Amino acid sequence: MRAGELRGAQWSEFELDGAEWRIPAARMKMGELHIVPLSRQAVAILRELQPLTGFGQYVFPSLRTLSRPMSNNTINAALRRLGYGKDEMTGHGFRSMASTLLNEQGFPPDLIELQLAHVERNKVRAAYNKAQRLAERRKMMQAWADYLDGLRAGANAIPAGRSI
Repeated sequence: MRAGELRGAQWSEFELDGAEWRIPAARMKMGELHIVPLSRQAVAILRELQPLTGFGQYVFPSLRTLSRPMSNNTINAALRRLGYGKDEMTGHGFRSMASTLLNEQGFPPDLIELQLAHVERNKVRAAYNKAQRLAERRKMMQAWADYLDGLRAGANAIPAGRSI
């Protein structure tokens, strides 16, 4: 997700039992509802977070007031505290990294673009094709979460051009 969509996440948008995050059109850059399939890992993290912030509106509330989401600087500030320079990683950089690695792992580019909530540039195709491909995106997001878990456990990153 874009950093703004993530930081503004509201508990009312999540269906944890169905493993989905439904971001309303009003909060999306392109003004359309976006359904995000959640991996088992994402659901587990949200369930751990729920006792801490689930009583309020925002999944990630501001430290100063529960009536606002965390600051738009929070994600990048956290990356700086972790030791990443501005030229190494940003909150938005996770989107680029995921797109690159999912493409290298052989997932269909159209599927990745749907997951990133990118708009179809072909106007005719955009007018007629409203497919969400949720089942395929759910599998892709689970594979992505499993891949990240593998990296955390010490697995090697997939070399460029190889697929899993």
